[in-house]
Amino acid sequence: MNMLELIEKKRDGGVLDREEIEFFVSGVTDRSIPDYQISAFLMAVLWKGMTDQETADLTIAMSRSGKICDLSDIPGTKVDKHSTGGVGDKVTPILLPIVASFGIPCVKLSGRGLGFTGGTIDKFESIEGFNTSVDPSDFKNKIDKCGMLLGGQTADLAPCDKYLYALRDVTGTVPSIPLIASSIMSKKIAGGADAIVLDVTCGSGAFMKDTDSAKELARRMISIGKLAGKPVTVVMSSMKQPLGEMVGNILEMYEVVSVLQGHGKEDVKKVVLTMASEMLALTDVGKGKTKQELMAACEEKIRSGEAFERFGELILSQGGMLQPDGTPVFVDRPVDIMTVYADKSGYVSSCDALTVGEASCLLGAGRMTKEDVIDMGAGIRLHKKIGDKVSRGEELFTMYVGTKNPVSDDRVDEALFKMNDAYEISDSPVTPPDEILEVISS
Repeated sequence: MNMLELIEKKRDGGVLDREEIEFFVSGVTDRSIPDYQISAFLMAVLWKGMTDQETADLTIAMSRSGKICDLSDIPGTKVDKHSTGGVGDKVTPILLPIVASFGIPCVKLSGRGLGFTGGTIDKFESIEGFNTSVDPSDFKNKIDKCGMLLGGQTADLAPCDKYLYALRDVTGTVPSIPLIASSIMSKKIAGGADAIVLDVTCGSGAFMKDTDSAKELARRMISIGKLAGKPVTVVMSSMKQPLGEMVGNILEMYEVVSVLQGHGKEDVKKVVLTMASEMLALTDVGKGKTKQELMAACEEKIRSGEAFERFGELILSQGGMLQPDGTPVFVDRPVDIMTVYADKSGYVSSCDALTVGEASCLLGAGRMTKEDVIDMGAGIRLHKKIGDKVSRGEELFTMYVGTKNPVSDDRVDEALFKMNDAYEISDSPVTPPDEILEVISS
């Protein structure tokens, strides 16, 4: 079999059979196919797409490119959660402790940031000592210890996807629905979870810019779940503006702590509680209960302090360090370099998520190339968001950098330009976007 022939076949709109897809996955995994041919194939898929069967075959092949975790000896329904990414998406660090506090084993396999979106692994690695490289053989021990696990992809877990994930980020092929669906679901299948809840973000700050694309991605992943025998629920959430008020790794973890301590922005809490209730609904805990009852039970876990306590247990179980008050010890400290104030009174009508994400990336909070080192302290705080009333001279946003990775004045200036472009102020009141667009289940 010849890789050039596969590239040409997909370029011309052909449909690949299972053997051809397995040949591609094997070649990526053992590095017998060079990067330039892999990149060409990814671009062909972006332009020509894949059928449901091709997508399913790619997913299964990628999940089998390494070890498959067997968690069957862990009692209860193991639930995994994934988000397609967004700007300011700090849902996972809040969600896992809540769900685990109900005695539900949580296995969360996450990735690093792609382009302008932040990665969950990066956020947890902003905590001093936190180890995200958990060997699959140690999954059960970690879950026995605190009821949850947050891990990145090890060399043995869906290694083909790990390599493709990094290449997609730097070849402009991230938005492909088949590649997104197969990437997400291959990790879920390899990770051994029994049920999956997915957050498909939709808007300028997401890979899915419109609801039709988001629904298509949801349909693809539910279809893959059925083939793999795993129930899948998809929550479609808005990414018209960033989620919460913080964008950047340590800054977002500050907000995580705030929410778990009973504070935080309402949009973050709404997405977290919706996701948590959907996860519970797939387990015995949710039987006979309405979604409203489950959301209320999750809120009580925050109010009682139990969720924050479990958050600390997760950090300690994976080598992270805590302050005496139970908050994380971070690897750096965000330093504010500039605050911008409103030049007129009115109502915020735009706080564009994509533009904010790009500005944050320029400050160092994201990767512009595969080799970039993230500045954990860099990011942006949004003092005002869509629908907020603002008076002239009030704070709109503040930009931050860390103490360890200096950023050039040119990049700060470009970030400032983008942030000013992200905001619009209207004379008339503006209704903020709904955080939850739709819930779709198998």
